[in-house]
Amino acid sequence: MRVGELIRRVQLGEDSTLELKEVTVRDSGKVIEPHADGLSDELAAMANASGGLLVLGVNDKTKAVSGIPLKHLDRVEDWLTSICTDRIKPPLEVVTRHLELPGADGQPQPVILAEVPRSLWVHESANGYFRRVGHAERKLPPDALARLFQQRSQARLIRFEEQEVPECRFEDLDALLLRRFLKPEQGDSTEQLTRLHLLRETSTGVFPTVAGVLLCALDPSRWLRNAEVIAVAHSGLANNPDEQIDAREIKGPLDRQIMDAFHFVQRNMRTAARKALGRVDYPQYQLNAVFEAIVNAVAHRDYSLHSQRIRLFMFQDRLEIHSPGALPNTLSLESMTRLSVPRNEVIASLFARDYPVEDPQLGKSYLMDRRGFGVELILRESEQLSGRRPLYETIGDLELCLTIFAAPTPE
Repeated sequence: MRVGELIRRVQLGEDSTLELKEVTVRDSGKVIEPHADGLSDELAAMANASGGLLVLGVNDKTKAVSGIPLKHLDRVEDWLTSICTDRIKPPLEVVTRHLELPGADGQPQPVILAEVPRSLWVHESANGYFRRVGHAERKLPPDALARLFQQRSQARLIRFEEQEVPECRFEDLDALLLRRFLKPEQGDSTEQLTRLHLLRETSTGVFPTVAGVLLCALDPSRWLRNAEVIAVAHSGLANNPDEQIDAREIKGPLDRQIMDAFHFVQRNMRTAARKALGRVDYPQYQLNAVFEAIVNAVAHRDYSLHSQRIRLFMFQDRLEIHSPGALPNTLSLESMTRLSVPRNEVIASLFARDYPVEDPQLGKSYLMDRRGFGVELILRESEQLSGRRPLYETIGDLELCLTIFAAPTPE
């Protein structure tokens, strides 16, 4: 927003997308007013509604620009950031800018402008759940809160992966990653990506969707917190930091996460060998089954669970893959081998069509199989190698854990 436009908005006063706050700071740099809890309610209320702007350093009643002492400007910004991180759940990401607006005497006064996005999630602040109505926040009664959760969850008619990410722009997506989805003979690129549900048109413009960010942004976790894989390898049998031999925080577009996680397992699994009649290798895991398991974890995880990541643990005797989210839709542990019900239909469809796999040892043409035989392959191939059937478990309806047991080392 341009400074001239902001000045005019300040002069008109608060509305449903503008909040003004005068700031009082002690000489030590401690912020006295506004109170941190109250400000957290204001910020969360905006995020739970349509988003908006907060201007620190302006009196909301007189609309006079009192400013923030220049020497305390960074301290006030740190204070604001800590409110968004520590007093709002899930943490709220805002964009801050330092500006100068004319004070009562016409002299420029430093202020902080914070842009609050319309959030994908429902945020709880210090005093509960609020939503912006007019120029004030209103506490959400149970029925309205339930509707808001429904609107911003997978129960919504528009699936979570098809929702727009308002703080992301088309220009934030990588041109090379977008190219795989574009066909020269099929017209305008924006229209093509909208048909694929990688972009979504709203009343305020065209924005990347959750699927668009996950597949076409170089770092999706910039907008979708924890959209990544944590991989850790241990030399022993337990999750013991003293026995950790390798660890990686795997980020990037989803296909890169899959390949990096797969190579992590390749690098850290042990392969015994015999040379009596020529070399014979005895790997711990069937690589095609491991690859299928990683693809499934990345493609089917619940990306609306902002606080969880895919976790991959390697131990001496097993491999564990923890994927956020309970089983989607009507699936059960018993029906997984017979039914294919993807949680993220856009991602699954594109994985099965636009992501070829060139490694012959994996025995597949694309990242996903349209026939839905992935779970059956994981169970069959792994059991043939190790003699033990892999184990699927749901943990507290928040996580699906797959354990693949390592093949025993030959005598």
